[in-house]
Amino acid sequence: MGRHSLPDDLTAPATRPRSGARRRRTVAIATVLVLGAAAGTGVAVERGVFGLSGPCHGSAVKLRMVASPDITPAVRTAAERAREDHVRSDGQCLDITVTARDSYEVAHDLGTSSAEPGYQIWLPDSGAWVDRAQDTGENVPLTPASSIAESPVTLAMVPSAAKALGWPEKTYTWAGLTAAATGSGKIHIGAADPARSATGLLALSSIAQSPGQAASGDTQVAATAKVLSRRISDADSKVLATLAQDGSGTEKDDPHRNQALVLSEQAAFAHNTSRGGARKLRLFYPKDGTPQLDYPYTVVDEAALTTDQSRAAMRFMTYLGEGVSRTVLDRQGFRIPDRPATASRVEAAGGRTPQPYTDASPEPPSEDVLDETLGMWTITVQSARLTTVVDASGSMSTPVPGKGGQTRMDITRASLLKALDQFTPEDEIGLWDFATHLDGTRDYRKRVPTVRLGGPAQGGGTQRGGTQRGGTQRDRLAAAFSALRPVRGGATGLYDTTLAAFQDARKTYARGKFNAVVVLTDGVNEDDHGISRSALIAKLRELTDPERPVPLIMIAVGPDTDRTEVEQVARATGGAGYQVSDPSQINSVLLKAVMAVGGR
Repeated sequence: MGRHSLPDDLTAPATRPRSGARRRRTVAIATVLVLGAAAGTGVAVERGVFGLSGPCHGSAVKLRMVASPDITPAVRTAAERAREDHVRSDGQCLDITVTARDSYEVAHDLGTSSAEPGYQIWLPDSGAWVDRAQDTGENVPLTPASSIAESPVTLAMVPSAAKALGWPEKTYTWAGLTAAATGSGKIHIGAADPARSATGLLALSSIAQSPGQAASGDTQVAATAKVLSRRISDADSKVLATLAQDGSGTEKDDPHRNQALVLSEQAAFAHNTSRGGARKLRLFYPKDGTPQLDYPYTVVDEAALTTDQSRAAMRFMTYLGEGVSRTVLDRQGFRIPDRPATASRVEAAGGRTPQPYTDASPEPPSEDVLDETLGMWTITVQSARLTTVVDASGSMSTPVPGKGGQTRMDITRASLLKALDQFTPEDEIGLWDFATHLDGTRDYRKRVPTVRLGGPAQGGGTQRGGTQRGGTQRDRLAAAFSALRPVRGGATGLYDTTLAAFQDARKTYARGKFNAVVVLTDGVNEDDHGISRSALIAKLRELTDPERPVPLIMIAVGPDTDRTEVEQVARATGGAGYQVSDPSQINSVLLKAVMAVGGR
């Protein structure tokens, strides 16, 4: 079977490709599908690619779709109506079976297995899940097309909490709104786990990117995430169950009840239209923009589909953008792409002017922004214990092209300092550096012990007596990062250092935290008198304990590195290896690695 693609020119008129750099790469949809290798446009129309009603010729084309639970009822209704109305593709009826399944589960399965998934169409609530599935190892090929529906991400509150914050007249940025709500101590905010919910993730990324953040914004965001993490639900479907049921003092004072929730507009609409009276939710739409759930229609492993299946998948996508289907989506509280939001639907969901409910985010958050946000979330929720091991060999003095004469070490220091801002006072971070014979016969040196960033600075410094008076561990670590220098003539003693750091981390393992060793190197192992790669991998496998996991996160920096080497070594511990061309990428890659490895 050849590869068949959906046609750009036949995309449903009511739908549109997702915008932004992350979206642009998804609209790779050729005209080959509808026309086929031997068929022309006239033949396709004559045979009824878009035909409605009348008897179907031959057997129906059967397709299976998995969809986000919130949009499944509307899509299932459309599939049933298409069957009843004899909607045809190339003369054959459509027989679409729609099953509800959480998007994060589908993304995980598609991203970690190349096996046939048993469905041909996926409708997640956000394109972020498609990106996640495509970025994870061996995966099933995906072809995202157009947005079927949209729903803004908002902060919903019970009437008493909304009134206390000045709803609907008063407007806030994301940063201002969460600060006002959490600062009072009387409004508890609940959300779904950002690792499992696009709604939660988009809200958290909006808080992180909000212009209302102060100079210490990264730390403030981490603190906000810490507050949210104490009131997290496993999935979107469980969030509403945490809502205060009435205005009684008992409900208000119940530590397990929330007065505010991170919700999509559609979820609030469904809640409000199923209830009566004054307990309906009120929605705040932050004035710096509400990110959107965009429901991208995605073909799964299109190369494995027959031409009939590909055409039928395209036809159903078009049908979802037609009048009757649009009406069903609208009546269930979804917004229709390219159609203005109606005041009546917004009011039914809990919004009201002058809340800026028509203002969407200028640009959807990039994949890098979402990765950094989720990495920060993983660190914040679990608390991290990381030993950072930095290459100090002579090659780290090499200038980086296009960086104004800055060396690899210069940029590595800056990136590590930036990454440090993402960690909270409860996280434990330490520092080693390494080069051949750096400390007598050893290739490594322990610069800063791995202890709480919020605790007092501990020994082993550059000051007399081996201690640093005053300050916190964060201060001490920042000073140590800034003091990193390449060792002239030093070679890369990678393998012995990696083993020593791993053994040390195992001995000092902290339960309840995400324990890991982060190794940054700009070269391959150059210590011929140390342990070999095969012996290192064997030893790491022998020492790895699933009950006390300490994954290696190895980041190869620059063109002189061997990605295969770091991947093989890291994988022996359940960790991951990465390669970056520019040291300035270390911060984002580190957070992405923490997200990926910590999420296991």
